[in-house]
Amino acid sequence: MISINKISLLQFRNYSDSSFEFPSRITCITGANGSGKTNLLDAIYYLCYTKSYFSAYQQHTVQSGKNGFRVTGAFTRIGSEETISCKWDTGKKEIFKNNSLYEKITDHIGLYSAVMIAPDDTNLINEHSDLRRKWVDGILGQSDRQYLEKLMHYQRILQQRNAWLKTQAYKPATNNDELEYYNRCMAEDAVYIHRQRKAFINDFLPLLSNFYHRLSGGDEPVDVTYNSDINQNSMQYWLQHNLQYDLRYQRTLKGVHKDDWLFLLNGLPLKQFGSQGQKKSFLFALKLAQYSWLTKTLALKPILLLDDIFEKLDQSRMEALLRIITGEDIGQVLLTDTHRDRINDAFGENAGVTYITL
Repeated sequence: MISINKISLLQFRNYSDSSFEFPSRITCITGANGSGKTNLLDAIYYLCYTKSYFSAYQQHTVQSGKNGFRVTGAFTRIGSEETISCKWDTGKKEIFKNNSLYEKITDHIGLYSAVMIAPDDTNLINEHSDLRRKWVDGILGQSDRQYLEKLMHYQRILQQRNAWLKTQAYKPATNNDELEYYNRCMAEDAVYIHRQRKAFINDFLPLLSNFYHRLSGGDEPVDVTYNSDINQNSMQYWLQHNLQYDLRYQRTLKGVHKDDWLFLLNGLPLKQFGSQGQKKSFLFALKLAQYSWLTKTLALKPILLLDDIFEKLDQSRMEALLRIITGEDIGQVLLTDTHRDRINDAFGENAGVTYITL
């Protein structure tokens, strides 16, 4: 199991200089909106993945008017105590483990795993394919270093190929050696990326179905369809036979960078036909299945971070979720809520629960 014992925040979002301890398996963080509950969870997530869960821009994690921040956490991992520190100062990011600087930030990925569930996560169901690709890549990148490296290489070569395509409108190449190099690299990477994504969804689907039924109390069949151009033809085929269209639109139109996953309930697309309650149950099932898959693959229970999830949850789903997160299959849990009374009613005077009020 991975757990965080304490954390210190310096100039991180709304925290000037604060520290918190987490002595219990379950920590309930309560306070008014704007008090910093979500920011505290995001700081923990940042220590695990060296990035914010809520913003792609590092500047947004810095306290207003400051040039940088530092977050330090004391973790227990496989029985050993370890300290992780993330520092960002005027555009430069550094990650330390036990006071030793990582040479490559990617060396940190997969060592400290966390799963976040937040209100806006329904975008994973309702919005565009980029979010679903990012979600799947984030899961696989933690457990498979080769996948992470090939994905990063593919994305870099894709950018270079697209730049080459743009130049052809102004200065056409006299030979295609450069293009052939890009095609060869992308085709090689795509084989592995596609294979791992396909294997993942096959392993993931039974976990998703199990959690959905536990949360919803119903027997509606759930499914996930993996849509990829590579299901029909190889990456090499698309790069060669689609070149005229790529040149016309000045970007690579086919490939694993266009993959998507269609979520189905009762055989129908959840995005168009699911109710809000069904989407909420499906989302929680997705994240809990992610937690279960990572636990099995990494042989470690991640930290579970729940941000204000009880606000729009009906009583039956709330009770089902509580049974899951307090069960033995889940490790450390940190959750936030605006209503202390609601949390007290949910957990009572449980000796295994710590309460923090902001």
